[in-house]
Amino acid sequence: MSEPSENMLTLTTFDKDEFSVEQSLAIQSELIKNMIEDECELTTIPLPNVTTKVLEMIIEFWRKHADSKAPEEDLKKFDAEFIEKPIPELFQLVQAADYLNTHDLWDLTCQKIADNIKDMMPEEVREIFNIENDLTPEEEEEIRREYAWAFEV
Repeated sequence: MSEPSENMLTLTTFDKDEFSVEQSLAIQSELIKNMIEDECELTTIPLPNVTTKVLEMIIEFWRKHADSKAPEEDLKKFDAEFIEKPIPELFQLVQAADYLNTHDLWDLTCQKIADNIKDMMPEEVREIFNIENDLTPEEEEEIRREYAWAFEV
C-alpha cells in the first residue's frame, strides 16, 4: 500500500507564475500557515507582493531549512552562500520575508544588510535607502564636529 502524498499548495506570484510546494515547506511562512489554518480547503495562495525570482529563492531557503537532518554546519554554510546577493536583491528578499512572515529568512537578510552598511558613510547609506538629506550643510558640519568619534574610519 502506498503512503498518501503530502498536501501540496499552489503559490501564485505577482508575475502570475505558479509554484507547487509541499505544505510542510510553505508553513515556514506564518502568513501561509495562518491562511491554511483559517481556510481548511485552501490549495491556491496568491502572493501579490512576491515576484517569481524572489519566490524561487525563498523556496530554496525553505527546502534547506526544512531538512531537520541537515547538520548545523551545513545549514550555516548554506545561509552564508545563499545570502551573498547584491543589495537590491537583499531588499526584495527582506520585503518578501516580512510579507510572508518567514522569521529565519527575515533575520538573515536584515543581518546581511546591516553588515553591508555598518562601515558606510551616511551619504552612502542615504543613497542605498534612497533617503533625502534633510540637514543643511552647516547643520551636518556641526554634527560632524560634535560627534567626530562617530565619523572616524
